[in-house]
Amino acid sequence: MRPSPDTTPRPRSAAETAERVRRGHVRAIDVVDAALAAVEADEHNAFVHVDPDGARRAAAEIDALVAAGKDPGPLAGVPFGVKDLEDCAGMPTRAGSLLFTHAPPADADSPLVRRLRRAGAIPIGKTATAEFGFDSATSTRAHGPTRNPWSPALTPGGSSGGSAAAVAAGLVPLATAGDGGGSIREPAAFCGLVGLKPTHGRVPRRTSHLFSTPGVLAASVADTALALEAAAGDSPGDRWSLPHRPGAFAVRLPPPGLRARFSADMGFAPVDPEVVEVAREGARRLAALAGFHLDERPLTLPDARPPWLVLACVELRRELGLLGPWPDVLDLLCPTTVQGALRGEQITAAEHAAALAACADLEAAMAAVLAETDLLITPSTACPPFAAEGPIPTVIDGRDAGVSGAEPFGPIANLTGVPAVSIPAGLTRDGLPVGMQVIAARFHDDLLIGLAAVAERAAFLPARARG
Repeated sequence: MRPSPDTTPRPRSAAETAERVRRGHVRAIDVVDAALAAVEADEHNAFVHVDPDGARRAAAEIDALVAAGKDPGPLAGVPFGVKDLEDCAGMPTRAGSLLFTHAPPADADSPLVRRLRRAGAIPIGKTATAEFGFDSATSTRAHGPTRNPWSPALTPGGSSGGSAAAVAAGLVPLATAGDGGGSIREPAAFCGLVGLKPTHGRVPRRTSHLFSTPGVLAASVADTALALEAAAGDSPGDRWSLPHRPGAFAVRLPPPGLRARFSADMGFAPVDPEVVEVAREGARRLAALAGFHLDERPLTLPDARPPWLVLACVELRRELGLLGPWPDVLDLLCPTTVQGALRGEQITAAEHAAALAACADLEAAMAAVLAETDLLITPSTACPPFAAEGPIPTVIDGRDAGVSGAEPFGPIANLTGVPAVSIPAGLTRDGLPVGMQVIAARFHDDLLIGLAAVAERAAFLPARARG
């Protein structure tokens, strides 16, 4: 006799959940209720707003489509979190700030949220973010610290820390994220997840931020690919968006014989020696499994952090100037935001022009490296996860890290537009995740997805926090 389908709505991957919902093996409403119960019991402060009524209405619509014999989409019934920098219709967007304590619900979705909904996914709430996305930790005056499921005393990173914590804790299989200087990759590294910053323009956005890229954090490589495939494609509201190319995020084995270059510090950044050791060993294992040649000769690239900081601080100051009387709003902001905004106010036109010129130099330098090698591999971060309340370490390996910070290798991919992924490389002696960043030339997102899949199948470390 044939066994009956498993109807338990326990946490599963997005792909498996969607398949079971589409086949009628489980109802979307039961999946959503299980996710809402998990969020309610969570102690990591991953979600800062939950919309149970809206989620249940959306689930009922999915179930009605299934009952009518219609296909609700490739993400049917998958509950997901929305980073609180993105609009989600029916929920407020507070950007992690006291400035928006009383923000009304948004009346429209961001392009990413809209496309995930169109694919059948169900937003259940907003995940915590660093205030205005301007921090390497997720701890705000508005919502307090978000905690890392691997070790609750530590940060999940920033600025997409709530999304990373929600996925790593198993609350949802998928959450939106954004990466303006490493804000997908650092939380992925700190929480033991795969985190891809797509090629600039692959996923459309609704923002004037020139180097910020929307994306997702997910429980598996397949889920990452499934969500990004649903989200990709040009949009009339984003002049940088690219036409959809089917298979841009396909999960397939990378071709053999690739050339890769490993750099522990890109020639300028202080990095914790244990992080280097774990990342290097991860790169060697990946090279052996995927069949590529790994060149470990020292490599020096221009430091992207200084020009990135100039541009990011100017953009932050511009955004804050639109929100209320300046500088009265400073009293409501987090210290890191205040520091960045005041720095942005002091930047001269000449400094701004020099930062833009430095971006052109960075593009040329990155192009030269990627003309000689297919992959550039570095540690994803300069240190392991630090205290949930902060501060960001200013001394790493006995050297001044006040400017380079916890994610010195993130901004170069943003300023040059190339795709970059953080792949779990292994664990520190204290059992904390370490990520290795892999950078490829523009439009080679599928190559990075394939390499991440190789590492995942070899179980470099569990996809979610132990215990």
